[in-house]
Amino acid sequence: MITGKNYIGDILSSEGDTTFTTFNPELNVENPHNFTQATEEEIEKAVTLAWEAFHIYKTFSGKKKASFLRSIADEIEALGEELIKVYCSETGLPEGRAKGERGRTVFQLRSFADLVEEGSWVEASIDTGDKTRTPVSKPDVRKMNIPLGPIVVFGASNFPLAYSTAGGDTAAAFAAGCPVIVKSHPMHAGTGELIATAIIKAAQGTGMPNGIFSNINSSDYTAGQQLVSDPKVKAVGFTGSIRGGRALLDLASKREEPIPVFAEMGSINPVILLPKALENRKEELAATYASSITLGTGQFCTNPGLILGIAGENLDVFISTLGNKVKETTTTCMLHPNIHRAYESNKERAINQDNTEIIAVNESKQENYASQLIATVSGKTFLQNPTLHHEVFGPFSIVVQCESIEEMEQIIAQLEGQLTGTIISDENEVASYAGLVDKMQNRVGRIIFNGVPTGVEVCPSMVHGGPYPASTDSRFTAVGINSIKRWVRPFSYQDWPNELLPDELKDENPLQISRVENGKQIRA
Repeated sequence: MITGKNYIGDILSSEGDTTFTTFNPELNVENPHNFTQATEEEIEKAVTLAWEAFHIYKTFSGKKKASFLRSIADEIEALGEELIKVYCSETGLPEGRAKGERGRTVFQLRSFADLVEEGSWVEASIDTGDKTRTPVSKPDVRKMNIPLGPIVVFGASNFPLAYSTAGGDTAAAFAAGCPVIVKSHPMHAGTGELIATAIIKAAQGTGMPNGIFSNINSSDYTAGQQLVSDPKVKAVGFTGSIRGGRALLDLASKREEPIPVFAEMGSINPVILLPKALENRKEELAATYASSITLGTGQFCTNPGLILGIAGENLDVFISTLGNKVKETTTTCMLHPNIHRAYESNKERAINQDNTEIIAVNESKQENYASQLIATVSGKTFLQNPTLHHEVFGPFSIVVQCESIEEMEQIIAQLEGQLTGTIISDENEVASYAGLVDKMQNRVGRIIFNGVPTGVEVCPSMVHGGPYPASTDSRFTAVGINSIKRWVRPFSYQDWPNELLPDELKDENPLQISRVENGKQIRA
């Protein structure tokens, strides 16, 4: 049942008088529930509860945290069709997408549960002391990862489940030992409240401290600004626009105690068509990329917004086929009228640049449905016009006709940081383009061979991040179990009595975790 209230710890609260509604973009009508924006006092109370809960929760064993995470997954599944119905009504996305994203969300939670239950993720390292060493005795030093403190997570507009209330940021923070305050995305506040209810129920059922989780409603920037500025908040997770992520990064850096902001932001995900592959598979590749560009109405951070090839007959055929395939692909609904308006505005700005040619446009007359578009420019034009480098969030892509491999290398080298890069190659063709691969590696967080960038596998080897502005810190991933490293810091004990050390660092290794002992990896 949706109440429209905030969760301040485990209490539903609606002290404010500002309300808002969500919107059904498919039906082009407002949804029936009113949501009450959190007051400054409610937000302050949520942060205080989180700070108090942190000092309790950080002492909990991996097994107890794992029980909490698995219970959240179970409670989300128990929401059943109500969650799917609300999700679809707030996004315009189909039922299959909703169920797939729910599956990914519970998988992430259970993956982190397995991680913390086993325990080796703390990266315990022990260098035993030697009092007989001369001329200076050697201290006993032991190191492990410990949680940062309360984390603020901003819900993402395009993933109401997997990147929002109980998504990867929240799951990783809980696993690390950090309470979470979610600033729910106003476009899917109902979905957010249902998930928040599942988290609260799981927290109560597994004996978590009150304040381990709060869910804040707000339709403007004030709640986010207050949360990021509060000295009890120790880090921020964000998925969204460059403008939004950069604003949070600047705000956090100006605090008396600056804190990290782990933001995953814009990306146009360049695709390189090498000459032989283009010659041999131009029609096939065009069909594949038409599907990738229009998948989910282009509302993925890994949408292929830039395709590079060598100008000539083969690229001409690819471009023509790509345009025809996009024209044949049924148009679909965008997440919200605001996102649709932003898409149309950014698309118009791109195609109105000098020397930009429209190859194909699939016009839609339905409200909030995106008109899919493919454009093309020369390599020289792209190099000279940074406006063409900007992400157009939606089913849009630019094909750049390069005069040479050297020009292609120059374009890749001058690109802003990206989440992904893709190289399309025949047989061992790519082996002849080491310079191109090197330049791509310097600009992206993940490089794909003969595939499409859309789709992010949740696994330990995945990197979902990249050089700025793809993310604010390219050393970390926002997907997979290694994303837990964003919410911890290394901490050392020197000459500490064995009986007072955490179990992870005791001589006898009671948890039987993998550790580095005096420079040697000791397996569990």
